[in-house]
Amino acid sequence: MIYDSIVSKAGSCKQVALLIDPDKYDDHSLLRILHYANRTHTDFILVGGSLISDPVTPIIDRIKTNTTIPVVLFPGSLLQISDNADAILFLSLVSGRNPDYLIGNHIIAAPLLKKSNLEVISTAYLLIENGISTSVEYMSSTNPIPAEKVDIAVATALAAEMLGFKLIYLEAGSGAQCHVPEAMIREVRKNVGIPVIVGGGIREKEDARKIFRAGADIIVIGNAIEKDPLKLEEIASLRSSDTM
Repeated sequence: MIYDSIVSKAGSCKQVALLIDPDKYDDHSLLRILHYANRTHTDFILVGGSLISDPVTPIIDRIKTNTTIPVVLFPGSLLQISDNADAILFLSLVSGRNPDYLIGNHIIAAPLLKKSNLEVISTAYLLIENGISTSVEYMSSTNPIPAEKVDIAVATALAAEMLGFKLIYLEAGSGAQCHVPEAMIREVRKNVGIPVIVGGGIREKEDARKIFRAGADIIVIGNAIEKDPLKLEEIASLRSSDTM
């Protein structure tokens, strides 16, 4: 099980996830990035985005034909659910107050997921301010947690853990100007006992190093790798304690 693997590595081994937005890849670029994912032994591949115009199943099938890396759905909507993936991050936007993204869409999706073979991983999704308005913020009609409000992020993460969520996902947003502040990651990690994922605004190896050192168990790389797949090798190398 993917979640069991995440938990077993948390605390002793850092993990790297590659985020693939189907709308941003053609067949050539997809095969290229999968080559680097295989070479770096990327821990898992997330598939999804805020707005996807085509079904996700074809790209998932293409991914699974070219790699054995687990494929996890990172859905921006109900249209992004496919039984061909291995698991789904069942995201609840707990930093916002839009009921559709807190529980509404989940009620509609639950019967479909019950019938599927997907491993369902309940994930508390916290959107963090990064300096610009992001796709997630616009599509969900919610405000992010201000970057300097560490106490609010910690209290939200604590509440999510107490409610039974299995993962905390701190997200600066696609195309973010800056990543989630290290002080916030550090305090969230200190106060919760479940794995912490950090994504958005991670462009360089040094960004990833700081985020790992702050306490993130998993980092998610998307935009930076689309532009330069070699960065996946640089960032994946940080999983070794010798390079931290």
